[in-house]
Amino acid sequence: MTPNMFFLLTSLLFSIGLVGLVSRRNLFVVYMSVELMLSSINLLLATLSKILGDASGSVIALLMIAVIAAEAALFLAMIIHLYRAKKSVDSDSFTALKGVKVHD
Repeated sequence: MTPNMFFLLTSLLFSIGLVGLVSRRNLFVVYMSVELMLSSINLLLATLSKILGDASGSVIALLMIAVIAAEAALFLAMIIHLYRAKKSVDSDSFTALKGVKVHD
């Protein structure tokens, strides 16, 4: 496979993730969209690392995977907490801070 195919694949995956992030209200779908976008960036870094013959892109991708794993645990814990509070995972139902005035 040529690098252009990988670039096309990463663009497609990132675009799908971006559409899911913007158009959906379910927090699980938003979470999966963010994960898809981050995975496409990892694929792009690995592809660039292979093309350039440098391992730095692969190292950054591995570090990102570790950060993504920690982020996944925190995001899922946050979703569980919000579900217990509101009995919903719809992002429109979380308007507790809407209209709150910040004092100077």
